[in-house]
Amino acid sequence: IGCEDGSVKLFQVVPSGVQFEKNLDRQKGRILCLSWHPSGTHLAAGSIDCLRVLDVRSGRTVQRIMVNYHVPKPKKRECVVWSIAFLASGTVVTSDSFGRVQFWDWERGTLQESHTVSSTAVLSMAVSEHEDSIVVGTAAGATYQLQLLPLKTGGQEKRWVRTKPFQHHTHDVRAVVHSPTALISGGLDAQLVIRPLMEKVQRKSYEAALRRITFPHRRLVSCARRARLLLFQFSQHLELWRLGSTNGTGKDGEVLPVCRVPEHLLQLKSKGPEHIYCSCVSPCGSWVAYSTASRFHLYRVQHEGDSVSVKKVPGVPKLLLPAYQLQCASDSGRLFVASDRGSVHVLQLLEPGGCKHLHTLRPPTESREAVYLLAVSADGSWLAAVSGDWEVHVYSLKHFKHHCTVPVYSSAVTAIAIHPATNNLVIAYSDQQLFEFSIPEKQYTAWSRTVQNCGLHRVWLERDSPITHITFNPKNPAHILLHDLYMLCVLDKSLPLPDNSALLLNQSALRQLPEPARQRQLHAFKICKKFQ
Repeated sequence: IGCEDGSVKLFQVVPSGVQFEKNLDRQKGRILCLSWHPSGTHLAAGSIDCLRVLDVRSGRTVQRIMVNYHVPKPKKRECVVWSIAFLASGTVVTSDSFGRVQFWDWERGTLQESHTVSSTAVLSMAVSEHEDSIVVGTAAGATYQLQLLPLKTGGQEKRWVRTKPFQHHTHDVRAVVHSPTALISGGLDAQLVIRPLMEKVQRKSYEAALRRITFPHRRLVSCARRARLLLFQFSQHLELWRLGSTNGTGKDGEVLPVCRVPEHLLQLKSKGPEHIYCSCVSPCGSWVAYSTASRFHLYRVQHEGDSVSVKKVPGVPKLLLPAYQLQCASDSGRLFVASDRGSVHVLQLLEPGGCKHLHTLRPPTESREAVYLLAVSADGSWLAAVSGDWEVHVYSLKHFKHHCTVPVYSSAVTAIAIHPATNNLVIAYSDQQLFEFSIPEKQYTAWSRTVQNCGLHRVWLERDSPITHITFNPKNPAHILLHDLYMLCVLDKSLPLPDNSALLLNQSALRQLPEPARQRQLHAFKICKKFQ
Protein backbone atom coordinates (compact mmCIF):
# COMPACT_ATOMS: atom_id res chain seq x y z
CA ILE A 1 0.00 0.00 0.00
CA GLY A 2 1.42 3.38 -1.05
CA CYS A 3 0.62 6.31 1.24
CA GLU A 4 0.37 10.11 1.15
CA ASP A 5 3.41 10.46 3.44
CA GLY A 6 5.71 8.68 0.95
CA SER A 7 5.79 5.36 2.80
CA VAL A 8 5.10 1.92 1.30
CA LYS A 9 3.55 -0.55 3.73
CA LEU A 10 3.64 -4.31 3.22
CA PHE A 11 0.77 -6.49 4.45
CA GLN A 12 0.50 -10.26 4.55
CA VAL A 13 -2.75 -11.71 3.16
CA VAL A 14 -3.98 -14.28 5.73
CA PRO A 15 -7.27 -16.28 5.85
CA SER A 16 -8.84 -13.80 8.31
CA GLY A 17 -7.91 -10.70 6.28
CA VAL A 18 -4.70 -8.63 6.02
CA GLN A 19 -1.93 -8.41 8.59
CA PHE A 20 0.70 -5.64 8.75
CA GLU A 21 4.23 -6.95 8.10
CA LYS A 22 6.62 -3.98 7.71
CA ASN A 23 7.26 -0.49 6.36
CA LEU A 24 9.52 -0.16 3.33
CA ASP A 25 11.84 2.82 2.84
CA ARG A 26 10.00 6.15 3.23
CA GLN A 27 10.87 9.12 1.03
CA LYS A 28 9.50 12.57 0.32
CA GLY A 29 6.41 12.79 -1.94
CA ARG A 30 3.05 11.04 -2.24
CA ILE A 31 2.92 7.49 -3.60
CA LEU A 32 0.35 7.53 -6.43
CA CYS A 33 0.83 4.07 -7.98
CA LEU A 34 2.56 0.76 -7.32
CA SER A 35 3.52 -2.30 -9.35
CA TRP A 36 5.11 -5.62 -8.36
CA HIS A 37 7.85 -7.18 -10.45
CA PRO A 38 6.38 -10.59 -11.54
CA SER A 39 9.06 -12.37 -9.43
CA GLY A 40 7.87 -10.57 -6.27
CA THR A 41 11.40 -9.39 -5.33
CA HIS A 42 10.98 -5.70 -6.22
CA LEU A 43 8.30 -2.99 -6.23
CA ALA A 44 8.09 0.08 -8.47
CA ALA A 45 6.43 3.18 -6.97
CA GLY A 46 5.29 6.28 -8.89
CA SER A 47 5.33 9.69 -7.21
CA ILE A 48 5.61 13.41 -8.04
CA ASP A 49 8.51 14.01 -10.50
CA CYS A 50 10.10 10.61 -9.83
CA LEU A 51 9.74 6.85 -9.65
CA ARG A 52 11.44 4.52 -7.17
CA VAL A 53 12.32 0.83 -7.20
CA LEU A 54 12.30 -0.87 -3.78
CA ASP A 55 13.87 -4.18 -2.74
CA VAL A 56 11.10 -6.03 -0.89
CA ARG A 57 13.41 -8.13 1.33
CA SER A 58 15.61 -5.29 2.63
CA GLY A 59 12.95 -2.57 2.32
CA ARG A 60 15.56 -0.20 0.78
CA THR A 61 15.17 2.06 -2.26
CA VAL A 62 17.58 0.61 -4.84
CA GLN A 63 16.86 3.06 -7.67
CA ARG A 64 15.43 6.59 -7.92
CA ILE A 65 14.72 8.04 -11.36
CA MET A 66 13.66 11.65 -12.09
CA VAL A 67 10.98 11.59 -14.81
CA ASN A 68 11.05 15.29 -15.82
CA TYR A 69 14.80 15.96 -15.81
CA HIS A 70 14.85 17.17 -19.43
CA VAL A 71 12.14 19.85 -19.01
CA PRO A 72 13.80 23.36 -19.13
CA LYS A 73 13.88 25.09 -15.71
CA PRO A 74 11.72 28.18 -16.47
CA LYS A 75 8.94 25.86 -17.77
CA LYS A 76 9.35 23.21 -15.07
CA ARG A 77 6.09 22.12 -13.49
CA GLU A 78 5.07 19.15 -11.39
CA CYS A 79 5.05 15.86 -13.28
CA VAL A 80 2.62 13.38 -11.70
CA VAL A 81 3.29 9.69 -12.36
CA TRP A 82 -0.32 8.43 -12.50
CA SER A 83 0.34 4.76 -13.28
CA ILE A 84 3.26 2.35 -13.36
CA ALA A 85 3.97 -1.20 -14.61
CA PHE A 86 6.98 -3.40 -13.81
CA LEU A 87 7.64 -5.86 -16.67
CA ALA A 88 9.36 -9.24 -16.32
CA SER A 89 12.19 -7.97 -18.57
CA GLY A 90 13.10 -5.37 -15.92
CA THR A 91 11.60 -2.47 -17.85
CA VAL A 92 9.48 -0.04 -15.80
CA VAL A 93 6.67 1.68 -17.75
CA THR A 94 5.20 4.97 -16.47
CA SER A 95 2.36 7.21 -17.62
CA ASP A 96 2.26 10.82 -16.44
CA SER A 97 0.50 14.18 -16.34
CA PHE A 98 2.55 15.41 -19.35
CA GLY A 99 0.73 12.89 -21.59
CA ARG A 100 3.75 10.59 -21.91
CA VAL A 101 4.23 6.84 -21.73
CA GLN A 102 7.88 6.16 -20.88
CA PHE A 103 10.00 3.01 -20.72
CA TRP A 104 12.88 2.86 -18.20
CA ASP A 105 15.78 0.46 -17.59
CA TRP A 106 15.50 0.34 -13.79
CA GLU A 107 18.98 -1.07 -13.10
CA ARG A 108 20.80 1.62 -15.11
CA GLY A 109 18.19 4.30 -14.34
CA THR A 110 18.05 5.31 -18.02
CA LEU A 111 15.19 6.19 -20.36
CA GLN A 112 14.77 3.61 -23.15
CA GLU A 113 11.78 5.09 -25.02
CA SER A 114 9.31 7.95 -24.61
CA HIS A 115 5.95 8.33 -26.40
CA THR A 116 3.86 11.49 -26.05
CA VAL A 117 0.42 10.03 -26.71
CA SER A 118 -1.77 12.93 -25.56
CA SER A 119 -1.73 16.66 -24.79
CA THR A 120 -3.55 15.79 -21.54
CA ALA A 121 -2.58 13.50 -18.66
CA VAL A 122 -2.32 9.72 -19.16
CA LEU A 123 -4.24 8.52 -16.09
CA SER A 124 -4.39 4.72 -16.36
CA MET A 125 -2.44 1.83 -17.87
CA ALA A 126 -2.69 -1.94 -18.22
CA VAL A 127 -0.28 -4.50 -19.73
CA SER A 128 -1.23 -7.69 -21.60
CA GLU A 129 -0.36 -11.09 -20.14
CA HIS A 130 2.50 -11.63 -22.64
CA GLU A 131 3.79 -8.06 -22.10
CA ASP A 132 3.64 -7.27 -25.83
CA SER A 133 0.75 -4.80 -25.70
CA ILE A 134 -0.21 -1.90 -23.42
CA VAL A 135 -3.46 0.08 -23.18
CA VAL A 136 -3.56 3.59 -21.64
CA GLY A 137 -6.42 5.98 -20.82
CA THR A 138 -6.21 9.79 -20.92
CA ALA A 139 -7.94 12.80 -19.36
CA ALA A 140 -9.37 13.66 -22.80
CA GLY A 141 -11.46 10.45 -22.90
CA ALA A 142 -9.17 8.67 -25.37
CA THR A 143 -7.59 5.23 -25.02
CA TYR A 144 -4.43 4.21 -26.90
CA GLN A 145 -2.84 0.86 -27.60
CA LEU A 146 0.95 0.46 -27.77
CA GLN A 147 2.41 -2.74 -29.22
CA LEU A 148 5.91 -4.23 -29.10
CA LEU A 149 6.70 -4.85 -32.79
CA PRO A 150 9.88 -5.93 -34.67
CA LEU A 151 11.70 -3.11 -36.51
CA LYS A 152 12.09 -5.37 -39.58
CA THR A 153 10.02 -8.35 -40.67
CA GLY A 154 11.49 -11.42 -39.04
CA GLY A 155 14.04 -9.31 -37.12
CA GLN A 156 14.92 -9.74 -33.44
CA GLU A 157 15.07 -6.05 -32.46
CA LYS A 158 11.70 -4.71 -31.28
CA ARG A 159 10.29 -1.27 -30.45
CA TRP A 160 7.10 -0.03 -28.82
CA VAL A 161 4.76 1.54 -31.38
CA ARG A 162 1.54 3.46 -30.71
CA THR A 163 -0.87 1.62 -32.97
CA LYS A 164 -4.50 2.35 -32.18
CA PRO A 165 -6.24 5.45 -30.77
CA PHE A 166 -9.90 5.07 -29.65
CA GLN A 167 -12.23 7.89 -28.60
CA HIS A 168 -15.14 6.16 -26.85
CA HIS A 169 -15.35 8.28 -23.69
CA THR A 170 -16.29 11.92 -23.05
CA HIS A 171 -14.35 12.37 -19.78
CA ASP A 172 -11.32 11.04 -17.86
CA VAL A 173 -10.53 7.35 -18.47
CA ARG A 174 -9.62 6.35 -14.92
CA ALA A 175 -9.42 2.55 -15.34
CA VAL A 176 -8.26 0.18 -18.10
CA VAL A 177 -7.88 -3.60 -18.39
CA HIS A 178 -6.12 -5.58 -21.11
CA SER A 179 -7.83 -8.97 -21.58
CA PRO A 180 -6.55 -11.60 -24.09
CA THR A 181 -9.15 -10.52 -26.67
CA ALA A 182 -10.19 -6.95 -25.78
CA LEU A 183 -9.26 -3.54 -24.35
CA ILE A 184 -11.65 -2.56 -21.55
CA SER A 185 -11.93 1.01 -20.29
CA GLY A 186 -14.04 2.91 -17.78
CA GLY A 187 -14.16 6.49 -16.61
CA LEU A 188 -16.02 9.50 -15.27
CA ASP A 189 -18.74 9.25 -17.95
CA ALA A 190 -19.90 6.07 -16.12
CA GLN A 191 -19.44 3.94 -19.23
CA LEU A 192 -17.64 0.62 -19.53
CA VAL A 193 -16.35 0.15 -23.09
CA ILE A 194 -15.18 -3.25 -24.33
CA ARG A 195 -13.19 -2.86 -27.54
CA PRO A 196 -12.37 -6.22 -29.18
CA LEU A 197 -8.91 -6.83 -30.67
CA MET A 198 -10.00 -7.96 -34.12
CA GLU A 199 -6.82 -9.98 -34.73
CA LYS A 200 -7.65 -12.09 -31.63
CA VAL A 201 -11.34 -12.86 -32.30
CA GLN A 202 -13.39 -14.48 -35.05
CA ARG A 203 -14.70 -11.65 -37.19
CA LYS A 204 -18.42 -12.41 -37.09
CA SER A 205 -18.76 -13.70 -33.53
CA TYR A 206 -20.51 -11.90 -30.65
CA GLU A 207 -17.06 -11.16 -29.13
CA ALA A 208 -16.19 -9.08 -32.23
CA ALA A 209 -18.77 -6.38 -31.41
CA LEU A 210 -17.86 -3.14 -29.64
CA ARG A 211 -19.79 -3.14 -26.38
CA ARG A 212 -20.71 0.03 -24.49
CA ILE A 213 -22.28 -0.53 -21.06
CA THR A 214 -23.73 2.51 -19.27
CA PHE A 215 -24.25 2.81 -15.52
CA PRO A 216 -26.11 2.92 -13.19
CA HIS A 217 -28.12 -0.29 -13.68
CA ARG A 218 -30.94 0.95 -11.49
CA ARG A 219 -33.79 3.33 -12.13
CA LEU A 220 -33.46 6.87 -10.80
CA VAL A 221 -37.04 7.97 -11.57
CA SER A 222 -40.15 6.99 -9.60
CA CYS A 223 -43.75 7.74 -10.50
CA ALA A 224 -46.77 8.81 -8.42
CA ARG A 225 -49.29 7.30 -10.80
CA ARG A 226 -52.49 8.70 -9.30
CA ALA A 227 -51.04 12.18 -8.76
CA ARG A 228 -49.29 12.23 -12.20
CA LEU A 229 -45.97 13.18 -10.61
CA LEU A 230 -42.39 12.11 -11.32
CA LEU A 231 -39.55 12.12 -8.79
CA PHE A 232 -36.05 12.43 -10.30
CA GLN A 233 -33.06 11.29 -8.21
CA PHE A 234 -29.77 13.16 -8.69
CA SER A 235 -26.58 12.55 -6.72
CA GLN A 236 -27.34 15.13 -4.02
CA HIS A 237 -30.87 16.40 -4.64
CA LEU A 238 -34.37 15.29 -5.69
CA GLU A 239 -36.76 17.01 -8.10
CA LEU A 240 -40.54 16.56 -8.12
CA TRP A 241 -42.31 17.31 -11.42
CA ARG A 242 -45.95 17.27 -12.52
CA LEU A 243 -46.45 15.59 -15.90
CA GLY A 244 -47.64 17.61 -18.86
CA SER A 245 -50.72 16.57 -20.85
CA THR A 246 -52.33 16.78 -24.30
CA ASN A 247 -55.89 16.91 -25.59
CA GLY A 248 -54.87 15.79 -29.07
CA THR A 249 -54.99 12.39 -30.73
CA GLY A 250 -53.04 11.33 -33.79
CA LYS A 251 -51.45 8.63 -35.88
CA ASP A 252 -48.54 6.44 -34.82
CA GLY A 253 -45.32 8.48 -34.71
CA GLU A 254 -46.96 11.94 -34.68
CA VAL A 255 -45.90 14.51 -32.06
CA LEU A 256 -49.00 15.72 -30.18
CA PRO A 257 -49.54 19.37 -29.13
CA VAL A 258 -49.05 19.93 -25.37
CA CYS A 259 -51.89 21.77 -23.64
CA ARG A 260 -50.20 21.72 -20.21
CA VAL A 261 -46.41 21.85 -19.92
CA PRO A 262 -44.52 19.76 -17.33
CA GLU A 263 -44.22 21.72 -14.08
CA HIS A 264 -41.28 21.72 -11.64
CA LEU A 265 -42.88 21.60 -8.18
CA LEU A 266 -40.12 20.97 -5.71
CA GLN A 267 -36.38 20.51 -5.16
CA LEU A 268 -35.11 18.68 -2.05
CA LYS A 269 -31.39 19.05 -1.30
CA SER A 270 -29.54 16.42 0.71
CA LYS A 271 -27.28 17.84 3.43
CA GLY A 272 -23.69 16.69 3.73
CA PRO A 273 -21.33 15.06 1.23
CA GLU A 274 -23.09 11.67 0.91
CA HIS A 275 -24.84 10.75 -2.34
CA ILE A 276 -28.50 9.75 -2.40
CA TYR A 277 -28.63 5.98 -2.72
CA CYS A 278 -32.36 5.44 -3.38
CA SER A 279 -35.64 7.37 -3.31
CA CYS A 280 -39.37 7.02 -3.97
CA VAL A 281 -42.62 9.00 -4.14
CA SER A 282 -45.93 7.46 -3.00
CA PRO A 283 -48.67 6.81 -5.64
CA CYS A 284 -50.81 9.59 -4.10
CA GLY A 285 -47.86 12.03 -4.31
CA SER A 286 -48.06 12.95 -0.61
CA TRP A 287 -44.92 11.18 0.65
CA VAL A 288 -41.30 11.41 -0.51
CA ALA A 289 -38.54 9.26 1.03
CA TYR A 290 -34.82 8.93 0.35
CA SER A 291 -31.75 7.35 1.92
CA THR A 292 -28.01 8.10 1.94
CA ALA A 293 -25.34 5.78 3.36
CA SER A 294 -26.02 6.91 6.94
CA ARG A 295 -29.39 8.69 7.00
CA PHE A 296 -33.02 7.97 6.09
CA HIS A 297 -35.40 10.88 5.39
CA LEU A 298 -39.19 10.97 5.05
CA TYR A 299 -41.18 14.03 3.93
CA ARG A 300 -44.88 14.87 3.83
CA VAL A 301 -45.82 16.80 0.67
CA GLN A 302 -48.95 19.01 0.81
CA HIS A 303 -50.66 20.03 -2.44
CA GLU A 304 -52.88 23.11 -2.12
CA GLY A 305 -54.09 24.22 -5.55
CA ASP A 306 -50.97 25.03 -7.58
CA SER A 307 -48.72 25.52 -4.55
CA VAL A 308 -46.71 22.75 -2.88
CA SER A 309 -45.29 22.67 0.65
CA VAL A 310 -43.01 20.04 2.19
CA LYS A 311 -42.49 19.08 5.83
CA LYS A 312 -39.95 16.64 7.26
CA VAL A 313 -41.52 13.79 9.24
CA PRO A 314 -40.01 13.77 12.77
CA GLY A 315 -39.22 10.67 14.84
CA VAL A 316 -38.56 8.31 11.93
CA PRO A 317 -37.77 4.77 13.27
CA LYS A 318 -34.04 3.98 13.60
CA LEU A 319 -33.28 1.49 10.83
CA LEU A 320 -30.19 -0.46 9.82
CA LEU A 321 -28.77 1.80 7.10
CA PRO A 322 -28.28 2.28 4.25
CA ALA A 323 -31.60 1.50 2.62
CA TYR A 324 -30.90 -0.10 -0.78
CA GLN A 325 -34.37 0.35 -2.31
CA LEU A 326 -37.58 2.11 -1.25
CA GLN A 327 -41.06 1.15 -2.43
CA CYS A 328 -44.53 2.41 -1.46
CA ALA A 329 -47.68 0.27 -1.36
CA SER A 330 -50.29 1.11 -4.02
CA ASP A 331 -52.63 2.59 -1.37
CA SER A 332 -49.74 4.78 -0.07
CA GLY A 333 -50.29 3.37 3.43
CA ARG A 334 -47.00 1.49 3.79
CA LEU A 335 -43.36 2.04 2.90
CA PHE A 336 -41.02 -0.92 2.31
CA VAL A 337 -37.33 -0.42 3.04
CA ALA A 338 -34.79 -2.89 1.54
CA SER A 339 -32.04 -3.52 4.06
CA ASP A 340 -28.98 -5.64 4.89
CA ARG A 341 -28.89 -9.44 5.38
CA GLY A 342 -31.92 -10.09 3.18
CA SER A 343 -34.33 -8.13 5.41
CA VAL A 344 -37.14 -5.73 4.46
CA HIS A 345 -38.56 -3.23 7.00
CA VAL A 346 -42.28 -2.41 6.75
CA LEU A 347 -43.21 1.12 7.88
CA GLN A 348 -46.79 2.37 8.28
CA LEU A 349 -47.35 5.91 6.97
CA LEU A 350 -49.70 7.83 9.32
CA GLU A 351 -51.86 10.89 8.68
CA PRO A 352 -51.29 13.82 8.94
CA GLY A 353 -47.53 13.17 8.89
CA GLY A 354 -45.88 10.38 10.86
CA CYS A 355 -44.72 6.78 10.56
CA LYS A 356 -44.13 3.70 12.71
CA HIS A 357 -42.26 0.42 12.28
CA LEU A 358 -44.71 -2.47 11.70
CA HIS A 359 -42.54 -5.49 10.99
CA THR A 360 -39.25 -6.74 9.56
CA LEU A 361 -39.48 -9.48 6.91
CA ARG A 362 -36.59 -11.95 6.78
CA PRO A 363 -35.79 -14.90 4.48
CA PRO A 364 -36.10 -18.45 5.95
CA THR A 365 -32.31 -18.93 5.78
CA GLU A 366 -30.08 -16.02 6.76
CA SER A 367 -28.55 -14.14 3.86
CA ARG A 368 -25.30 -12.17 3.94
CA GLU A 369 -26.46 -10.04 1.02
CA ALA A 370 -28.59 -6.89 1.03
CA VAL A 371 -31.96 -6.66 -0.72
CA TYR A 372 -31.62 -4.40 -3.78
CA LEU A 373 -34.97 -4.76 -5.64
CA LEU A 374 -38.57 -4.70 -4.37
CA ALA A 375 -41.98 -5.17 -5.99
CA VAL A 376 -45.35 -4.93 -4.23
CA SER A 377 -48.67 -6.25 -5.62
CA ALA A 378 -51.48 -3.82 -6.45
CA ASP A 379 -53.85 -5.50 -3.96
CA GLY A 380 -51.29 -5.12 -1.15
CA SER A 381 -51.09 -8.89 -0.51
CA TRP A 382 -47.59 -9.73 -1.74
CA LEU A 383 -44.06 -8.36 -1.67
CA ALA A 384 -41.18 -9.72 -3.77
CA ALA A 385 -37.60 -8.99 -2.69
CA VAL A 386 -34.34 -9.70 -4.56
CA SER A 387 -31.04 -9.94 -2.65
CA GLY A 388 -27.43 -9.80 -3.83
CA ASP A 389 -27.16 -13.62 -3.85
CA TRP A 390 -29.80 -13.48 -6.68
CA GLU A 391 -32.49 -15.12 -4.55
CA VAL A 392 -36.06 -13.88 -5.08
CA HIS A 393 -38.23 -14.22 -1.95
CA VAL A 394 -42.00 -13.62 -1.88
CA TYR A 395 -43.71 -12.57 1.37
CA SER A 396 -47.39 -12.49 2.37
CA LEU A 397 -48.21 -8.99 3.66
CA LYS A 398 -51.46 -10.18 5.26
CA HIS A 399 -49.64 -12.56 7.61
CA PHE A 400 -46.10 -11.03 7.47
CA LYS A 401 -44.76 -14.47 6.56
CA HIS A 402 -42.43 -15.91 3.94
CA HIS A 403 -44.58 -17.41 1.15
CA CYS A 404 -42.11 -18.96 -1.32
CA THR A 405 -38.75 -18.64 -3.09
CA VAL A 406 -38.40 -18.43 -6.88
CA PRO A 407 -35.89 -21.02 -8.23
CA VAL A 408 -32.42 -19.39 -8.31
CA TYR A 409 -31.22 -18.58 -11.83
CA SER A 410 -27.58 -18.22 -12.96
CA SER A 411 -27.72 -14.45 -13.62
CA ALA A 412 -28.43 -11.32 -11.60
CA VAL A 413 -31.99 -9.92 -11.50
CA THR A 414 -32.23 -6.43 -13.04
CA ALA A 415 -35.99 -5.70 -12.72
CA ILE A 416 -39.13 -7.25 -11.20
CA ALA A 417 -42.85 -6.39 -11.16
CA ILE A 418 -46.10 -8.07 -10.02
CA HIS A 419 -49.04 -8.10 -12.47
CA PRO A 420 -52.02 -6.20 -10.96
CA ALA A 421 -54.64 -8.70 -12.24
CA THR A 422 -52.95 -12.12 -11.97
CA ASN A 423 -50.29 -11.57 -9.25
CA ASN A 424 -47.74 -13.14 -11.61
CA LEU A 425 -44.18 -11.99 -10.90
CA VAL A 426 -42.29 -10.96 -14.05
CA ILE A 427 -38.49 -11.11 -13.70
CA ALA A 428 -35.80 -9.72 -16.06
CA TYR A 429 -32.24 -11.02 -15.73
CA SER A 430 -28.87 -9.56 -16.74
CA ASP A 431 -28.49 -12.14 -19.56
CA GLN A 432 -31.76 -10.66 -21.02
CA GLN A 433 -33.88 -13.71 -20.16
CA LEU A 434 -37.49 -13.14 -19.02
CA PHE A 435 -39.43 -15.34 -16.60
CA GLU A 436 -43.01 -15.22 -15.29
CA PHE A 437 -43.72 -16.85 -11.92
CA SER A 438 -47.21 -17.38 -10.47
CA ILE A 439 -47.14 -16.27 -6.82
CA PRO A 440 -50.45 -17.99 -5.83
CA GLU A 441 -49.42 -21.29 -7.50
CA LYS A 442 -45.70 -21.07 -6.53
CA GLN A 443 -44.53 -22.12 -10.01
CA TYR A 444 -43.57 -20.75 -13.44
CA THR A 445 -46.54 -19.97 -15.72
CA ALA A 446 -47.30 -21.82 -18.97
CA TRP A 447 -46.22 -18.72 -20.95
CA SER A 448 -42.87 -18.65 -19.11
CA ARG A 449 -42.26 -22.33 -19.95
CA THR A 450 -43.06 -21.60 -23.61
CA VAL A 451 -40.47 -18.78 -23.60
CA GLN A 452 -37.81 -21.13 -22.17
CA ASN A 453 -38.66 -23.91 -24.63
CA CYS A 454 -38.73 -21.69 -27.73
CA GLY A 455 -35.97 -19.26 -26.66
CA LEU A 456 -35.85 -15.50 -27.13
CA HIS A 457 -34.65 -13.79 -30.32
CA ARG A 458 -30.85 -13.64 -30.81
CA VAL A 459 -30.91 -9.82 -31.29
CA TRP A 460 -32.79 -9.44 -27.98
CA LEU A 461 -30.27 -11.64 -26.11
CA GLU A 462 -27.26 -9.77 -27.53
CA ARG A 463 -28.31 -6.40 -26.07
CA ASP A 464 -25.83 -4.97 -23.54
CA SER A 465 -28.16 -2.67 -21.65
CA PRO A 466 -30.19 -4.39 -18.90
CA ILE A 467 -33.94 -4.01 -18.40
CA THR A 468 -34.27 -1.59 -15.46
CA HIS A 469 -38.06 -1.31 -15.14
CA ILE A 470 -41.15 -3.45 -15.82
CA THR A 471 -44.79 -2.37 -15.70
CA PHE A 472 -48.13 -3.36 -17.25
CA ASN A 473 -50.83 -1.91 -19.52
CA PRO A 474 -53.94 -1.29 -17.35
CA LYS A 475 -56.16 -1.63 -20.46
CA ASN A 476 -54.68 -4.91 -21.71
CA PRO A 477 -53.56 -7.63 -19.22
CA ALA A 478 -51.56 -9.41 -21.99
CA HIS A 479 -49.17 -6.43 -22.36
CA ILE A 480 -45.90 -6.28 -20.39
CA LEU A 481 -43.97 -2.99 -20.71
CA LEU A 482 -40.17 -3.15 -20.36
CA HIS A 483 -37.42 -0.62 -20.90
CA ASP A 484 -33.67 -0.26 -20.83
CA LEU A 485 -31.59 2.86 -21.49
CA TYR A 486 -32.20 2.86 -25.25
CA MET A 487 -35.57 1.22 -25.93
CA LEU A 488 -39.15 0.83 -24.77
CA CYS A 489 -40.74 -2.55 -25.45
CA VAL A 490 -44.36 -3.70 -25.35
CA LEU A 491 -44.36 -7.48 -25.00
CA ASP A 492 -47.71 -8.89 -26.13
CA LYS A 493 -48.19 -12.35 -24.60
CA SER A 494 -51.15 -13.09 -26.89
CA LEU A 495 -48.88 -13.10 -29.98
CA PRO A 496 -46.31 -15.75 -30.99
CA LEU A 497 -42.63 -15.33 -30.10
CA PRO A 498 -40.34 -14.40 -33.03
CA ASP A 499 -37.79 -16.95 -34.23
CA ASN A 500 -34.25 -15.95 -35.25
CA SER A 501 -35.19 -15.76 -38.95
CA ALA A 502 -37.79 -13.03 -38.23
CA LEU A 503 -36.97 -9.32 -37.96
CA LEU A 504 -37.12 -8.30 -34.28
CA LEU A 505 -37.55 -4.56 -34.92
CA ASN A 506 -40.29 -4.97 -37.52
CA GLN A 507 -42.64 -2.03 -36.80
CA SER A 508 -41.77 0.08 -39.88
CA ALA A 509 -41.73 -3.01 -42.16
CA LEU A 510 -45.21 -4.06 -40.95
CA ARG A 511 -46.73 -0.66 -41.78
CA GLN A 512 -45.94 -1.15 -45.46
CA LEU A 513 -47.63 -4.57 -45.70
CA PRO A 514 -51.29 -5.24 -46.59
CA GLU A 515 -53.46 -6.41 -43.64
CA PRO A 516 -53.38 -10.22 -44.34
CA ALA A 517 -49.56 -10.25 -44.68
CA ARG A 518 -49.20 -8.03 -41.60
CA GLN A 519 -51.23 -10.45 -39.48
CA ARG A 520 -48.99 -13.35 -40.55
CA GLN A 521 -45.80 -11.51 -39.55
CA LEU A 522 -46.94 -10.09 -36.20
CA HIS A 523 -44.95 -11.23 -33.18
CA ALA A 524 -44.86 -10.51 -29.44
CA PHE A 525 -42.14 -7.81 -29.37
CA LYS A 526 -43.02 -4.19 -30.24
CA ILE A 527 -39.92 -2.05 -29.75
CA CYS A 528 -39.57 1.75 -29.92
CA LYS A 529 -36.24 3.62 -29.81
CA LYS A 530 -37.59 7.04 -30.79
CA PHE A 531 -38.70 8.31 -27.38
CA GLN A 532 -36.92 11.36 -25.93
